[in-house]
Amino acid sequence: MRSPSDHHAYPTHWEADVVLRDGGTAQIRPITTDDAQRLVSFYERVSDESKYYRFFAPYPRLSDRDVHRFTHHDYVDRVGLAAIVGDEFIATVRYDRIDSRGMPAAAPADEAEVAFLVQDAHQGRGVASALLEHIAAVARERGIRRFAAEVLPANNKMIKVFTDAGYTQKRSFEDGVVRLEFDLEPTDRSLAVMRAREQRAEARSVQRLLAPGSVAVIGTSRTPGGVGRTVLRNLLDAGFTGRVHAVNHAFPDDMTRLEPEGVPAHRSLRAIEEPVDLAVVAVPAERVPAVVAECGDHGVQGLVVLSAGYAESGGEGRDRQRDLVRQARSYGMRVIGPNAFGVINTADGVRLNASLSPQLPNPGRLGLFTQSGAIGIALLSGLNRRGAGLASLAGIAGISTFVSAGNRADVSGNDLLQYWYDDPLTDVVLMYLESIGNPRKFTRLARRTAAVKPVVVVKGARHTGSAPTGHAVPTTRIPDATVSDLLRQAGVIRVDTVTELADTGVLLASQPLPAGPRVAILGNSESLGLITYDACLTEELRPLPPRDLTTDATPDDFRRALTEAFADDTCDAVVVTAIPWVGEGSAQALAAAVREAAQAPGPGPAKPVAVVHLEIQELAQALAGTGGEPAPGTRRIPAYPAAERAVRALAEAVRYARWREEAAEPGRVPEYDDIDEAGAAADIQVLLAPADGTGGDGPGAGTGHAVGGGIGDGVGGGTGEATSGGAFDGTGPGVELSAADTQRLLARYGVSVLPALPAPDPDAAVRAAERLGFPVALKPTASHLRHRADLGGVRLELGSETELRRAYAELTDYLGRPEELGLVVQRMAPRGVDTVVRAAIDPAAGAVLSFGLAGAPSELLGDTAHGLVPVTGQDAAELIRSIRTAPLLFGWRGSKPVDTAALEELLLRVSRLVDDHPEMVAVDLEPVVVAQHGLSVLGASARLAPPPPRTDLGPRHMPAY
Repeated sequence: MRSPSDHHAYPTHWEADVVLRDGGTAQIRPITTDDAQRLVSFYERVSDESKYYRFFAPYPRLSDRDVHRFTHHDYVDRVGLAAIVGDEFIATVRYDRIDSRGMPAAAPADEAEVAFLVQDAHQGRGVASALLEHIAAVARERGIRRFAAEVLPANNKMIKVFTDAGYTQKRSFEDGVVRLEFDLEPTDRSLAVMRAREQRAEARSVQRLLAPGSVAVIGTSRTPGGVGRTVLRNLLDAGFTGRVHAVNHAFPDDMTRLEPEGVPAHRSLRAIEEPVDLAVVAVPAERVPAVVAECGDHGVQGLVVLSAGYAESGGEGRDRQRDLVRQARSYGMRVIGPNAFGVINTADGVRLNASLSPQLPNPGRLGLFTQSGAIGIALLSGLNRRGAGLASLAGIAGISTFVSAGNRADVSGNDLLQYWYDDPLTDVVLMYLESIGNPRKFTRLARRTAAVKPVVVVKGARHTGSAPTGHAVPTTRIPDATVSDLLRQAGVIRVDTVTELADTGVLLASQPLPAGPRVAILGNSESLGLITYDACLTEELRPLPPRDLTTDATPDDFRRALTEAFADDTCDAVVVTAIPWVGEGSAQALAAAVREAAQAPGPGPAKPVAVVHLEIQELAQALAGTGGEPAPGTRRIPAYPAAERAVRALAEAVRYARWREEAAEPGRVPEYDDIDEAGAAADIQVLLAPADGTGGDGPGAGTGHAVGGGIGDGVGGGTGEATSGGAFDGTGPGVELSAADTQRLLARYGVSVLPALPAPDPDAAVRAAERLGFPVALKPTASHLRHRADLGGVRLELGSETELRRAYAELTDYLGRPEELGLVVQRMAPRGVDTVVRAAIDPAAGAVLSFGLAGAPSELLGDTAHGLVPVTGQDAAELIRSIRTAPLLFGWRGSKPVDTAALEELLLRVSRLVDDHPEMVAVDLEPVVVAQHGLSVLGASARLAPPPPRTDLGPRHMPAY
């Protein structure tokens, strides 16, 4: 039980699990008064040299006064953090707030002195770097903006920790001591350093799981069968290059080897006299805690937990799963599972099959991650043999590594992306996901990985609205269509089925990327060529007229035609179609001809080629290279039993190649001189005060809470209630801004809203129109009528007082009393295309910007594009062009194109607003009328709330349990 120190309550939110440089884990938490004995024991294990570097003098032991000072903190001006493994301190860091003279101080002093001490056995593991990230975040939270550290010149390791962190620094040397001062405000460089360290650490933690030197299978039964014995058998059959141990507490005392496998047998892990890197756990769930403790005591680096009975089984299982992760992390171990299918590594130097797959897949260039054992085994089987109509893929697209994570309580798809990012043995990443625990991090990692190799994803559980029961992940309100847009923005290739996952992976792993969408089609069937042509048009490719070689075509005819297609600079890819022929000829000869043409040197860059065959299974095998190992340099060609499948895979490759080309020149977030960020921040602080209980009239206080102006200067009147229909509705706790407040905040970012004046009666409507100038529009602002032109509630182009009074009478007779309608008068905007721009905060994904055409296209048809904030100029242009109704903006059917440049600027300004001020949890601009020159925002609403935590910008840490 932790006790609070001097003044402030124990800050639980500072606790974090981190992955260290060598792939092990540690817990970081505040030091408390209960840690006195841990601190003393830790100090006793530190070398005299390290103590000297810390205190600048011999300091063999801590006095009682020292122990009290180092364990009693107020968590504001004095803070200490410890890195812990196995309930023992391995490192500490502390800061003390100081004034300009270096003396102890309290706020508002914004400088602190920081000092570290790392146990010698754990130096070089990146512990100090991780502690620096966390103590800096704590200091920023407590109003400290700068750290100072004094280091002996010989203490090169600690100097390097500070200088490598990426913060803005000042260095001086005085009285034999190096003094370092650095600002704690994150910089681009410090963020890059942190993420690079995160990648190396998490990749290393996965590498330790996938390339162990020794494996213990805990729960190996004495008789054949059972999960543990099956995994043991699979390990041996795969030719694992390391050492294998069988462990079962029920083995007889005199049993030393398990037969017929001939592997060492042990009653417990403690009986193994050598290190064990990986433990495969296949015991009942209630016995797992004792097994984990044994593994931790023995120094095991990671666990693959096959045992079921965890979160997938209900509340008790969720508690058991939480305890499993916490216990494993306390020993510095990563966990795959529980309820996992296992892991595979086909590298020659490893040959690991610690899974329930009965055979080691053929080695290849595909990395495969699944959250489902059933999907995992189906994919492995499909990539090793001829599946349901799928060409034999063995040899053409084998596996480099495979992880089926089950409940993914610890190791997740994010960790595998970190590993595969720079894995030289993996060219294409395939993922089957049922939940995304940290969407913001996933898209960041996926974007970085997709810049160097394709990432193909199938997302299961798309329409259930919740993650599978075993997955303890944050909830998200983002619809599936929005998830697709965010993945596309990150360069991820999202497909709908497992079959498409394999089809696309096969093509990407074996073919060069196409330079464009132009496709040549050739073959010995006119009908199959036409089907392929139609499929290309469906996928928005640009097919050339099919070339019919006739049914009499020989392999030489195919070779010549394919060679000509490769030399043709009017095509970027080739699809070869083939049907069984009458007369002489063989599938082997045709395959050899296709391969010969494909690998012959040409005048330009290599082009991808795919083969569509009908009932020529021998051709698929020959193209894949499964009829014996082909000569070095032989190009393998993917074959598909249906034109639609081949063309869909090719289309995904075309879209990915285009994204990768665009990503090579990343866009930028533009700066605008007229943005008043400080003014908006001050407004938001005032507006949020009622929600924080610091005064005011409470949320939604209307005009009495306007920062400036009154309802007469507002936009659309009413409460400014947010509406649904975008990425998600942004509803939730917070302050619904009045029209005037919304208008003022938007104006701070250069977004002006066409004024709308209240019209509580006909005379007021006439006065408003005279003030604004005829012609005007008359419209209701009541929530049930806003943006409902289909109900006849909007009157436009009212050019005189008579027309306005007539329209007022019609609306109040038809729709209700004036006070129910909230009628307003607004000056007419130039004619154009009505659009909608929204931004909202999702707890898991962060801020999302959405764009679509107003009305039925976005609300009924869901034709809305979405992007993560902040968007770049390139992102904004893509958002506008990615909706299906985009042609209406660019001169459809002879109409004049509208000012898309102004629309892009509006998107960028709204993105900046919500990115600069995360308190803006919902912004809704509707309609935005885009004319030939300029645009007009006719309605706007916004909601403020205390900002959610930005975990992606804080110190690196593992998901909390």
